[in-house]
Parts: sequence; C-alpha cells; structure tokens
Amino acid sequence: MRGAVPSLSLTLLAAESGARLCAIIHYLVRGQLGWFGLTIACLVPGYAAQLLSILWFRADGHAPGCWLLALHLLQLGLWKRYWDVLRAAAEAGGAAGEVLAQLGDVCVLRLLEALLQTLPHLLLQAYVVVAVDPAGFIPGVSAGLSLLSLAWALVSYSHFTCLLKPGHLSPPAAVILCLLLWRTGMLGTRVLALVLFARLYSFWVFAVAGVHWLLMSFWLGAQQTDIVAQPCRWRLFNCLLGAVYVFCYINVRPGPSRNRVTVFYAVSTWNVLYSTWM
Repeated sequence: MRGAVPSLSLTLLAAESGARLCAIIHYLVRGQLGWFGLTIACLVPGYAAQLLSILWFRADGHAPGCWLLALHLLQLGLWKRYWDVLRAAAEAGGAAGEVLAQLGDVCVLRLLEALLQTLPHLLLQAYVVVAVDPAGFIPGVSAGLSLLSLAWALVSYSHFTCLLKPGHLSPPAAVILCLLLWRTGMLGTRVLALVLFARLYSFWVFAVAGVHWLLMSFWLGAQQTDIVAQPCRWRLFNCLLGAVYVFCYINVRPGPSRNRVTVFYAVSTWNVLYSTWM
C-alpha cells in the first residue's frame, strides 16, 4: 500500500491535468472565450503549491536548478515529488523515515493544490454542465475527474496522518475505498447544491456560501486550535480553513472528532435547507 497510494495519486493527477487541458482546448476551438479565460484563471492559484514546493526543496538542502524551476513553472513540480517517492519506495535500501517524509510533503502540497486549483475548476465545469451546456462531454469528464482527484487528495492526506500515529499501520484497501466514497459523495453533493443554487439565484450563491464560511471560521476560532501560534496567522488559518469547510471537513486537531463532525454536518444541513427555502 505504501507504493500504491502515490502511484494512484500520480495517475489521477495526470488524468485530471489532461482533462483540464482538453477543456481549455474545447472552449478555445468553440470560441467560448469567456469560459476559456475562466478555466485558465483557475490554474493561477495552483502556483501557491508550486512555490511552496520550491521553498521546501531549498529548505531540505536541494538547490533548485533551472530544470526544477522549469518543472514548477509548468506546474509539474508535484509530479516530480511523486516520482521521487515512488523511486525511494522501490529502492531496497531506502529508509522508511525518508520515504514517509517525502510522502508527507507531497500529500500536503497536493491537498493545497487541490483546494486552490482543482476545487475552483470543479465548480466552474460543473456550472457549465448544469447551466450552460448539459450535453458537454468534455466539461463533464473534466468535472468528474476533478471531483475524484480532489476526493483522493483528501483521502491520501488522511492516509498519511494515519501513518504518523504511533502503532498505526497503513489502512486496508477497504477502509481507503470507504473514505474515497465518503469524500466523493460529500464533495459532489456540496458542489451540486451550490451550482444549482447559482443557476437559480445567480450571485446570491456568494451570500449563502459567505454566511457558511463565517460560521465555520468563528466556530474554528472558538475551538482554540494551537496549530498556528501567532495571532494574525492563527486568524488567517481559521479563515482559510473556514472556506474549506464550506465543501468538506478536515480534522486539524488530535483526538476524537465525532462532536466536531456532528457540528459540521449540522451547519451544512442548515445551509442546504436555507438555500432551498430561499
């Protein structure tokens, strides 16, 4: 399972990138320059993960050369990191600690890239399929692969956190499959609800999502998470994570999370009911 997770991650990343490229070409060929520009714009936030990857390479003592910088400029930096993990795992003399450290770096970076880049692309393509071109095959495939890739990024991050716990081994394949189905269903329903609401009420969707975001941010602040020490960065972290909680739940505190998950689903259910009532 140690090599299967990064292999599947790299495969899904390649499939998602290929589908995104096809969607860009699709809009360009059909002259839909508005959707073409928006799809290109969704690529820009992904450079935050690429920049962080370069900084981590430098912090690890690997001076980023021209080739490495070019890979990150083309947004292929995480591809190289996955390849490094696979190569280190395949080596008989590779230290398990080194492989785990590399896996942790790429899992965190991939989750960041998925939330900043894949999620906006998913929302955009889902809106095109629902409200603009219901028969659009390429946008539909791109949205489906983005959903699966984003769900897998969350699952691979959870898989890595399990490996960090003392005495915890890699979860069996059945557990990972259940996690993937849960994440896919949760993300799919949230995205579909927001897209349908946007189709009916246009920009009012930002008001509903904004209220949900504020509730989640204040709730996270009330939990007094100690992940970030500085007050300004702590508030920024809660605001960013609150935006993520509009779509999915990520456990950032040790210990049982049953009560926190209950609150998350209660607020999400209220948001859906409020949107339906409007």
